[in-house]
Amino acid sequence: MGLDHIDGVLLDIDGVLSISWEPIPGSVDAMRWLRREGIPFRLITNTTTHTKVDLAATLDEAGFDVTPDEIVTAVVATASYLRAHHAGAKVLLLSDGDGHADLEGVDVVGRDERADVVVLGGACDAFSYAAVNRLFQQVMDGAALIGMHRNLYWRTSEGLQLDGGAFIAGIEAATGATATICGKPAAAYFDAVLGELGLARDRAAMVGDDIVNDVLGAQALGLTGVLVRTGKFSPPDLARGAPDHLIDALADLPALLRG
Repeated sequence: MGLDHIDGVLLDIDGVLSISWEPIPGSVDAMRWLRREGIPFRLITNTTTHTKVDLAATLDEAGFDVTPDEIVTAVVATASYLRAHHAGAKVLLLSDGDGHADLEGVDVVGRDERADVVVLGGACDAFSYAAVNRLFQQVMDGAALIGMHRNLYWRTSEGLQLDGGAFIAGIEAATGATATICGKPAAAYFDAVLGELGLARDRAAMVGDDIVNDVLGAQALGLTGVLVRTGKFSPPDLARGAPDHLIDALADLPALLRG
């Protein structure tokens, strides 16, 4: 059964297009096919390491024809949420990379300052005991807890790596707080991207390697979930839920869309 009811697709980046920015075989050609066929798409990613502009440049160097406007990151979604729900708040941020260019209008403060909001992004070496403990203290003192995403791990060329979602879970358990998640699988994030494409939920497919945040999260909202066997995928993932479609790699998407 194909996807003849699908008018557009959402694509994860890490583990679907590339691993450590090396294209997964067939992914560049699959992206070219989407553009050639006039099928609208967005790259939606919980990656917090790069800005949209940097991501587009990095993907371009890897052979993908992508513009910054076709990328929606968890950082962008977090900034939008903060501006809408915590305007003027002092924000303590712990994340990998430098996402400040995509955090326009957000007042990011130093670790020693009193924060109204604590934001966690992708994990990195900066997630020291002292840094995470400071976030814990701020939340215990009443700061709101926000996660750019809840990814527990991702895959690089060096294997699986622990991600920020594990630290969010620890802070939630220690403080009793519940984090607001701004990236996948938040409904607001998916709906904002679909709004850009002018698509209803039931006319879009989400293609990802994360059974929880990509596929099941999208399916819960009425999108079609397509799981790839690349990236972080492992066979036990299928015990957590059933995707609408399971393909070996993004290279198989054109055939699936053709029916």
